Amino acid sequence: MITGWKIKDLFKLYLQIFIMKNLFFALVLFSTFNLFSQDRITGEMFSTRSEVISQNGMVATSHPLASQIGIDILQNGGNAIDAAIAANSALGLMEPTGNGIGGDLFAIVWIEKEKKLYGLNASGRSPENLTLEYFKENNFKSIPAYGPLPVSVPGCVDGWFELHNKFGKTSMANILSPTIKYAEDGFPVSELVSYYMKVASNNFQEYPNFKETYYLNDSTPKKGQIFKNPDLANTLRVIAKDGRKGFYEGKIANTIANFIQDQGGFLSYKDLKNHKSEWIDPVSTNYRGYDIWELPPNGQGIAALQILNLLEAYDIRSMGFGSAEYIHHFVEAKKIAFADRAKYYADMDFSKVPVKYLISKEYADIRRKEISPDKAAKRVFPGNLENGDTIYLTTADSEGNMVSLIQSNYRGMGSGMVPTGLGFMLQDRGELFSLDQNHFNVYAPKKRPFHTIIPAFITKDGNPFISFGLMGGAMQPQGHAQIVINIVDFDMNLQEAGDAPRIRHQSDQQPTGGDMINGGELALETGFDYKQVRELMKKGHKIIYDLGSFGGYQAIMIDYINKVYYGASESRKDGNAIGY
Repeated sequence: MITGWKIKDLFKLYLQIFIMKNLFFALVLFSTFNLFSQDRITGEMFSTRSEVISQNGMVATSHPLASQIGIDILQNGGNAIDAAIAANSALGLMEPTGNGIGGDLFAIVWIEKEKKLYGLNASGRSPENLTLEYFKENNFKSIPAYGPLPVSVPGCVDGWFELHNKFGKTSMANILSPTIKYAEDGFPVSELVSYYMKVASNNFQEYPNFKETYYLNDSTPKKGQIFKNPDLANTLRVIAKDGRKGFYEGKIANTIANFIQDQGGFLSYKDLKNHKSEWIDPVSTNYRGYDIWELPPNGQGIAALQILNLLEAYDIRSMGFGSAEYIHHFVEAKKIAFADRAKYYADMDFSKVPVKYLISKEYADIRRKEISPDKAAKRVFPGNLENGDTIYLTTADSEGNMVSLIQSNYRGMGSGMVPTGLGFMLQDRGELFSLDQNHFNVYAPKKRPFHTIIPAFITKDGNPFISFGLMGGAMQPQGHAQIVINIVDFDMNLQEAGDAPRIRHQSDQQPTGGDMINGGELALETGFDYKQVRELMKKGHKIIYDLGSFGGYQAIMIDYINKVYYGASESRKDGNAIGY
C-alpha cells in the first residue's frame, strides 16, 4: 500500500513525466531542426556570407567606413586608384593598429586600357647616418623592435602620389577630404580596432605623444566610443594642399627628423627629402592555367609562388580540403620556400637575388624531392644557389581598372614613435634587418629592409581575374597560396576561399638569419577534423593551439561573361566589400 497516494494519482504523475520527457525531446529536435535550417543552403558550410556582386565598381577593406569612402569616390567621378588612396587614408585614421602614413606601401595595378599590370614598391630606406658599425659597437644582437632605431623612411605618402600622378583621375584634395572630416568630427571605434589599441597601449603608453594622440581620457578608446585625431587632420590637409613635398619637406619633415633625433635615432630631413618610390615589374608563375602575380623582393611575395610551384605536381584536389595529406604537403612546401626566404630575400639594389630561378619550375622540381609524403622535415636548408600588423584593400572601377594595395607600420602600430603634433606613429620596419654582415638582408645605410607586406593578383589568358591580398606577417605568402588553392583546386567561391579554415606554420626561418629548428610549429584554425590532426601528429608535425593571426583577406573578382564584379571580405576582421 502506498501511503497518501492513490493508484490513479501515481498513474497521472507517471503520465505527466512521460509527456514532459517527450516534450523535452521534441523541443530539442525542433530546436535542432531550426538550428540547421539557419545554416547556409548554398556553398560551403564554413562560409560566413555570400559574395557581394555589382556592375560598376567594388571596394573591399578591413573597415566598413573606409569601404564606403572608397565607393563614394568611385560614385563621384574617381577611379579605382583614387578610391584605393582614399580608403587607405581612412584606414590610417580608423585602423591605426595596422597602418598609417608613418608606414610603407606596395601595390599592383591593372590598367584596363593598356591590358597591363604595374607594380609599385613604396617602401622606405634606412637612415644614411646609421651604420652597421653603430650596432656592433653598442653590442646589439638584433635591431630593437621599438623606439627610434628601427624607424625607416615612411614611404606611404610618396606611394599615394606616385599612384595618383600616373593613374589618378580626381584631385588629391577630394580624395583626402573624407578622412580629414572624420579625423576632425570623429568616428565610432570598431570592436577589433579597440581591442588591438588596448593591446598596443601596453607597449607604447610611456612613449612621448602616444597618450596625447590615441587616448580618450585615461585609456585607448573602447568599442563604440567616438575617436578624433585633429593632428592627423591637419597633417592630411597639408598633404592635400602641398603634395608629397608637404610631407617629405618643410615643417612636417623637420618635425619628424627632429623628434627622432631627440629620441636618440638617426632619421634625418635629408633622408625624407631624398626618398622615392620605385615602379617595378610584377613577377609570376602559372598554376594550373592561372598566372599568379607577386612583387619581387625586398618583399616576401615570391614565397607564395615557390609554394605553388612545389605543390603543382601533386593532385591536391583528390587529397581533399582539410585532409592530413594536403596539409602535410602544404607545410613541407612552405618550409622549403621559407628557407630560401630567410636567406635570399632582400633589397635587390644591394644583393643579386636570383628571383627568376627561385620561382622557376626547374628549381621547384629539384626541391620537391626533399618532401617526404609520410614524414615532417625537422630541418630544411635554403637552396644552394649561385648569386645569392597591416591592412589590405582592393578596388575596381567601371573602366575595368583594379588595384591590389597593402600598407603597414609593422608590429601593429609601429615603433612607438609619434612625432609631436602630427597624429601618426612611425613604422619599425628596420627591425627586420639582419646584423650578420654575410646575410643578404644585412643592415646598410639607405637600404630597404626585408618586407612582409605583399599584394597579389591573378590573371587568366591575359585578362584580370582576381585582385586579392591576405595581411598578417609571415602568414601572408602561406595565405596567398591557400587562397589560390582553395579557388583553383577546391572550387570555392571568392568568399568561401577566405572563410575556409587556415593553416599557419611558424619556425625560426627569419629574414634576420637562422635556420629552422625541430620542424617548427603548426597552428590550425578551428574547423579541421581532429582525425586529420592526429594523422599530422603521426607524421611528426608539432601541433599547437594558437589564437594568433591567421591573416586578413579582401578580394575582388571580375566576371567578363556577366560583366560584373564579385567582392569578398575577411570574416575575421571588421570590414566588408561594397559594390555599386
